[in-house]
Amino acid sequence: MIYLDAAATTPVKQQILELVWPLMARDFGNPSSTHGIGETAARALDYARTTAAGTLGVRTGDIVFTSGGTEANNLAIIGLALANPRGRHVIRSGIEHSSVREACDYLQRHHGFTIDIVPVGPGGLVDPAELTALLREDTTLVTVMAVNNEIGTIQPLPEISAATHAVGALMHADVVQAAGWLPIAELARDLDALSLSGHKLGGMKGAGLAMIRGKLALEPGIHGGGQERGRRSGTENIAGAVSTATALRLAASQVEAFETTRDRTEQLIDTVLDGLNHGRAPGQEAALLTGDRGRRVPGIVSFVFPGANGETILLELERRGVICSSGSACAAGSTDPSPVLLGLGLDPDVARTAVRLSFTAETTEVQLSTAARAVVAAVQAVTDTAPARVVARPEEA
Repeated sequence: MIYLDAAATTPVKQQILELVWPLMARDFGNPSSTHGIGETAARALDYARTTAAGTLGVRTGDIVFTSGGTEANNLAIIGLALANPRGRHVIRSGIEHSSVREACDYLQRHHGFTIDIVPVGPGGLVDPAELTALLREDTTLVTVMAVNNEIGTIQPLPEISAATHAVGALMHADVVQAAGWLPIAELARDLDALSLSGHKLGGMKGAGLAMIRGKLALEPGIHGGGQERGRRSGTENIAGAVSTATALRLAASQVEAFETTRDRTEQLIDTVLDGLNHGRAPGQEAALLTGDRGRRVPGIVSFVFPGANGETILLELERRGVICSSGSACAAGSTDPSPVLLGLGLDPDVARTAVRLSFTAETTEVQLSTAARAVVAAVQAVTDTAPARVVARPEEA
């Protein structure tokens, strides 16, 4: 099996398992307790907070541990918007994760906010000038994801953040898919808040964090015992916090693999596009890459196959030993076309044919080249596509 659905989740790294197991089985105390077992748990939580803050280049008081990226997005967006009375205007991009879209919709439905959506171009990129034109005196928050979870595009956050701060508004980014590929501390430097999920990085599911500058007022999403400096009540998930912080630290140490993996990704893209489009006229392609080819992380590649059935292709790929998806795992099972792909201007029927291959820097060149040939063969098997021209690389001949 070749697992290429890392944007949905990743296996827990062995060293993280070894680190967190004692926190669940032996050092299981409540960090708010004053006895020895509780104090041991409190030290583990301090380790997690210090590690996460150090990796992001922020203060320990800026870290709020959550149940994952979805809660972190909700806490940052709703919490900041409600607590900062600058105005009731929020801007988001047209290709945000569902947890961002729904959080903004909640503000609109229940608190009278106006939500402006800045569109993206055909490559999936926000034009900073278009976003700047939407900024107002009453803009409270701008939220634009660093890397799209379906097409892998890297947004120009420094320019967007500079424009946002110039009018006095706050800047949040979902950086769930950026960690491990981009220098995460550099991203954090330009932001007032960001959201992360541990299980995308080799950590445990059900654990993540929000970085929200401690000087900012924040309306908590969960009320209770006042944990996390009153920002997120509830007994802390110590193992999850340690898992997330450690996974983030490990991912941040591997960003130098970006260029090496990008070379492998380019070969994968070429194999699929050349294999399925050879001899076809422009506008008649059997395979199209979604998202900007140059400005993207190498670990997310998404194609659409006009005239094919995306789910059938996925089943054929699984039969051939390649595990991937059509897009966001949060929308799995839905027959609706992806809002992200519709945001690129794709026809709904074409958007339904999407196949996303997502992987980590540990995925080998052989695995990717094998998967690329499997995609070509799978599409041929379920359509009337002409035989592919797949040229074996020297080491595979």
